[in-house]
Amino acid sequence: MTTPRFIQIHFLASYPGVLLNRDDAGLAKRLPFGGATRTRISSQCLKRHWRMTEDARGLHRLAEEVGLEAERSKVAIEQAVTDPLRGRADEAVVDAIEKVFVEKVYGGKAGDKKSRQALLLGRPELAYLAENAARIAGEAEDAKAAEAAAQAFFKDGDGKANLKQLREQNHLAPGLESALFGRMVTSDVRANTDAAIHVAHAFTVHDEQPELDYFTVVDDLAEREDAGAAGVFDTELTSGLYYGYVVVDVPLLVSNLTGCPRKAWAGLDPEARDLAARVVENLVHLVATVSPGAKRGSTAPYAYADLVLVEAGERQPRTLANAFRDPVQPPRNRQALEAGATLARETARAIEREIEGLDGMFGPHETRWQAARGAARLHGIDAMPLPDLATRAGALVRRASIAG
Repeated sequence: MTTPRFIQIHFLASYPGVLLNRDDAGLAKRLPFGGATRTRISSQCLKRHWRMTEDARGLHRLAEEVGLEAERSKVAIEQAVTDPLRGRADEAVVDAIEKVFVEKVYGGKAGDKKSRQALLLGRPELAYLAENAARIAGEAEDAKAAEAAAQAFFKDGDGKANLKQLREQNHLAPGLESALFGRMVTSDVRANTDAAIHVAHAFTVHDEQPELDYFTVVDDLAEREDAGAAGVFDTELTSGLYYGYVVVDVPLLVSNLTGCPRKAWAGLDPEARDLAARVVENLVHLVATVSPGAKRGSTAPYAYADLVLVEAGERQPRTLANAFRDPVQPPRNRQALEAGATLARETARAIEREIEGLDGMFGPHETRWQAARGAARLHGIDAMPLPDLATRAGALVRRASIAG
């Protein structure tokens, strides 16, 4: 029996004719790798879709279920802290409180909403700030007194120290998302949380395959008189087979969710590790079944994964992306196709060679399972349906061990 320090999730997913993740120019995001340019999906894009999907396994829905919601926003103070006071307290008093709270929470050039950091604040933190804003508004005689009281609240040893104490007493005060993906607060380093789930940018295993889509908008009424073109436009579309990679730092995940020391995570009762196990189970489902994608109305960018590979072990994780350092070449002739060669099969063989090479050099340390279909299935690795794979990954956290 060994204790799983890391759980690694690798996946392959194929998308035809889509624009999954755009840059500031509206083009598909790209990544140069191994002398070839690949199409890319950013880790931020992937995480947001896994968090916010309305799927039953969505992480935001899980947070709501267990009462650990959080809001990432530049205007959390205005909307969740001071707006409820408007109409109940003097406007000048509320404005004075809002000004101080915004400056102290967001720091820097907080007066300019565009320049603020979009902070992730948990519901308990927002409730604490709202409670004290209401107290100050109820006690202040005028705006000047309100501003002075708000300033006093945020002095060291008072407001920020109490926020710190709130987090110490309730380690999930920043919300579930912070415990999973971390939080950086530039105005208060004591509020920072290390991410327990690490997500890589997904990229195509082959050269980019872009297409410029030229299209027109037809004027339904004008077309009776002439060609009826109301506008001529173009947009970029791409196709590809993407490799994605996720790492779960199991001790840190349990520590972030329970408040226990990292080294003590395996000694907790299985019930205490249940939420961490559910997160891992949900994550396996999400990487396989939730698609990122812009331009949904015109591309329907929905697909399920061809392969999900789960590895569990004690040593430092390592990506399998180097299996595609040399781009995978799709079969281009009839002989190869007749022999059963496909892009999925060649990609799976590349992964197998990478695993074989890593095990040959560093030794086989990870326990592996997969859910796969068709040519993407890996040889020599136990295969099972996705629900069973997710359950088994979650059981690693509940049992705190891997059967040898």
